[in-house]
Amino acid sequence: MPSADTVPAKLLRTPLHALHVELGAKMVPFAGYDMPVQYPDGILKEHLHCRAAAGLFDVSHMGQARIDGDGAIAAFEALVPGDIAALAPGRMRYTMFTNDAGGILDDLMVTARADGGLFVVLNAACKTADMKHLRAGLSGAAKATLMEDKALLALQGPAAVAVMARLAPGAEKMAFMSAAAMDVAGIGCFVSRSGYTGDDGYEISVPAARAEELARRLLGEPEVAPIGLGARDTLRLEAGLCLYGHDIDTTTSPIEAGLAWTISKRRRAEGGFPGAARIQGELASGPIRKRVGIRPEGRAPAREGTAIADGAGKPVGAVTSGGFSPTLSAPIAMGYVAAAQAAADTALALDVRGKALPARVVPMPFVPHRYHKS
Repeated sequence: MPSADTVPAKLLRTPLHALHVELGAKMVPFAGYDMPVQYPDGILKEHLHCRAAAGLFDVSHMGQARIDGDGAIAAFEALVPGDIAALAPGRMRYTMFTNDAGGILDDLMVTARADGGLFVVLNAACKTADMKHLRAGLSGAAKATLMEDKALLALQGPAAVAVMARLAPGAEKMAFMSAAAMDVAGIGCFVSRSGYTGDDGYEISVPAARAEELARRLLGEPEVAPIGLGARDTLRLEAGLCLYGHDIDTTTSPIEAGLAWTISKRRRAEGGFPGAARIQGELASGPIRKRVGIRPEGRAPAREGTAIADGAGKPVGAVTSGGFSPTLSAPIAMGYVAAAQAAADTALALDVRGKALPARVVPMPFVPHRYHKS
């Protein structure tokens, strides 16, 4: 494990960096930050602990932004295919920035604040470009501000609700994809019931100056253990969730990626967002390729970049995310294949270390979601 003194100066650090080092984390470069990939228990145990109890993730490297000013909602909606105008105060939505070709610039979470503005969470590797995109695209009095004085923690797993009920009474009554300002262990925070593991949980925006205090308080609860980036990746893969730069990017459309559900009937009909012509066309006629879940036979995982062939050996696509599922104790993957090979139970062949590994298309998620529904 590198010490705090040996981390390259060019890497940024979150407010919890010293705590990660104290806890024995293995630190790695990620999106320009020095981040914990795992703790001494290892990725497998961290993953299973999160599925059984509650895990605490440091996601402070991600961007947190405010959109304010007259016309902020309409101006923001013009940059995404999601229905932002329909969001009631305290409700949130998953959407994406698209480019003029219908590709995805980033995927993000947006929340309607009680004061009429928006709260947006951006991917770490994209946040600088996203802020430029926002500031260039917003019109009128609308403005975007990166909240660099905030940290972001994610408390995920079936026991997260019990922990939050103790430290933030009332949080247990929140619905999935809702958010509110509240005190957590006496610290003023902005809390959403959301996350990216497929499990119940919360994301907590906290003043950076008090982030370590809150993290220690959460880790002091018997159900909670620290979880690194390694288990975060295996958890989101089991949940069938996209990782930007891997499963979605500027070459993939929301329809190819299986994200048509994020586009409301009104937005499909009206358009008015970048790339609308392509996206509306694919909604009407179908895309030429689709993101699918894949179950390889045997125990060998198929990693990102693995070539996919059909039953006759003809290339039809590639794996974008793959690994071993701790919950299923089996390899899983997802990737893009030609639309003709996208139906469930379609036989595929994966080129793993020069050998054709049999596999089949399966529905996602690989592990059922356990989001709290009111």
